[in-house]
Amino acid sequence: MPPSTAPRSWKEKQRQEREALILQTAEEVFCEKGYHETSIDEIAARVGIAKGTVYLHFPSKEDLLVALFRRDTEQVISEVEAIASSPGCSAREKLEAILHLLYGELFKKRTRLFYSIYNSPEMRILLEKKKEMGAHWGQLTHCLEELLAEGQAAGEFDPELPTSVMLSLFLNLVSVRGYERLVGQEGLAPAEVVRYLARIYFKGIAAEHKPSC
Repeated sequence: MPPSTAPRSWKEKQRQEREALILQTAEEVFCEKGYHETSIDEIAARVGIAKGTVYLHFPSKEDLLVALFRRDTEQVISEVEAIASSPGCSAREKLEAILHLLYGELFKKRTRLFYSIYNSPEMRILLEKKKEMGAHWGQLTHCLEELLAEGQAAGEFDPELPTSVMLSLFLNLVSVRGYERLVGQEGLAPAEVVRYLARIYFKGIAAEHKPSC
């Protein structure tokens, strides 16, 4: 049994490495040329494999895009969950770190590319059909809601504010359009933008400490 397992493991490793290379190359070409101008032929040529080999891994260009979206969102969610579970930090400190992380993602060209693609009706339908949006969005919002509730329980955040309202406001801070306006047009550094947004947001949801009589 062991001798037959080794070749399969080696072949599987080769398959995974080839798939990762195809994804990396597809991302580069998408960012250079745009999604609609990119062809499977060019991706295959850059990888140095036959076009049919690409189709063995990804049946269509749309499947390539979905795989890239899945890879990146899973990585971001993993990092968000790691921040949320870090010991010795307050809920506010964790949320500020997550805000920095998410704004850092906006700085990446591929994120803005995915955003523009996602805004096209056909791709939105595709992602929703493949259930890519719902599951990942649910993981992220659940994690953020738990942190907001944690902050309320610790007396950091106003207990009278519904977590759904605080969550909605937090998510609205992370906007590609806002990023492009503040960083691209106004010339602010991403770290500056996060600092200003965090100041406004956390002052707004802070618990009121009434003086005792």
